[in-house]
Amino acid sequence: MKKDIKIPEVTNVKMAVVYEFNDIYNTSDWNVYLINNKNVDLEMVMIVSQGFSDTKTTSLLRKKIDKLPANSFAKIEFMQPELFKLKNRFQVSFFEGNTLFEKTFLFKENTVKEGALREIAELKKRGVLAK
Repeated sequence: MKKDIKIPEVTNVKMAVVYEFNDIYNTSDWNVYLINNKNVDLEMVMIVSQGFSDTKTTSLLRKKIDKLPANSFAKIEFMQPELFKLKNRFQVSFFEGNTLFEKTFLFKENTVKEGALREIAELKKRGVLAK
């Protein structure tokens, strides 16, 4: 029966941590973005995030986006720099048409840092893409 279950592969969806200036507080902040490079809308997007290591685990954070339009992006959450020493997992589920898709994005420990910033064309900002 397991062989009959087809799990579709997620393509053209990315997760990034971006270092950007916050005009309200006059600070530079780290923010997580979900990028939809598909030509179709993503519906009922659910993101569950958690930081973890061998000795520490953060609380689960959940975020829902009703609709992420085609070729767009959404800011998901602020990320504190103390979390960069942990692995940070983002589990993303969404519907594309009537099909449910799921992908896990992982930022490994100490990979999010100023020295690793690269231009992310979709956002026109500097950040780090998840593997």
